[in-house]
Amino acid sequence: MTQPTPILRAPVPRLLDTALTLAAHGVPVLPLRAGKVPIGNCPDCIGNACGGRPNMKAAGPCSCPNPCHGWATATTDTNVLASPTWVTVWRRAAAVAYHPGGAGVTVVDLDDAAAVDWARATLPPTRTVTTTRGEHWIYRGTMPSSNAVRPGVDIKSLMSYARWLGPGAGATAALPDAVRALAVKEPPAARRAPQRLSVPLRGRGGACPHRTPAYLDRGVSMAVQRITGARSAVHATVYRTFLAVLSTHGRCGCLTESHVNRLFTAAQAKGESARHCTEAWTNALTALGL
Repeated sequence: MTQPTPILRAPVPRLLDTALTLAAHGVPVLPLRAGKVPIGNCPDCIGNACGGRPNMKAAGPCSCPNPCHGWATATTDTNVLASPTWVTVWRRAAAVAYHPGGAGVTVVDLDDAAAVDWARATLPPTRTVTTTRGEHWIYRGTMPSSNAVRPGVDIKSLMSYARWLGPGAGATAALPDAVRALAVKEPPAARRAPQRLSVPLRGRGGACPHRTPAYLDRGVSMAVQRITGARSAVHATVYRTFLAVLSTHGRCGCLTESHVNRLFTAAQAKGESARHCTEAWTNALTALGL
C-alpha cells in the first residue's frame, strides 16, 4: 500500500510565535534587527516617498506589505504578521518589539542602576521588567514619548517602540503625574515680582504617596542630586525637578519650607538666581494646578 508523502512545512519562527501571542492579547508588535532597531524601509518607502503610514503623525496612505516605518508598522493583525513577506523578516529578526502607546501603556526605560534607584525613590511601584542594563517600569496610560528626560531615563509610549522582554512582575499602576511631568518643557517665566516663598505649598488633603518621612527625605535628596549633577540645561533641569517633586509630594501637605530650601539652595549653587528659582517653582505649581 502506498503511503502518502508527508508535506514538509517550515517551522514557525520562534519570534513570530511570540509576536502572534502578543497580538492575540491586543499588543501591536514588530520585528527588530540586530542593534535593537526596526527593519529598514523598502525602496518604495525610503524617505517617506510613499507618504507614510496612516497612523503616523503626518498620516499617509502607505499600505506597503513590508514592515516599513519603524514603530508605525506595529500591528495586531495576525494575517500581516504571518504573511510570507513578514515571515521572511521574522526568520532573520533579532528581537520582538511592541508599540507601548498602541497597547495603552507607558514604559519608563531606566538604563542603569542609578536610574533604577531614582525611580524607586521617586515613582510609585508598578509592573517591572528586567532589561540588559536596568529596568522597564510599565504604567497604565499613554503620553508623548521623550528621550533623556533625566540621566539614564527615556519615556516610551506614543509613536515609539520598546523591546519585548517578557511580562515582568507586579501590578500595573496608573500613569502618575510624576512621569508625565518629566516630558514637560519649561514654560516661559511667569511675569510677577520676585518673592520669597514663606509657605511653598499647602496640602490639599490628598493621599500621602511616600508612606514614611524617610521616603520623602530620600526623594528630596535624589532631586537635589539631580540638580547638583546637571552639566548643561540647568534652567530646564531645575524646572523639571521641581515639577517632579511637586507631582509626587505636592498634594498631601508633607513638603515643608525646609525641603524647598534644600532644592533652592542646590539650584542657586549651580548658578540659578533666587528669582528664577521662585519663578520655576511657581510655574510648576501652575502647571500642576496646585
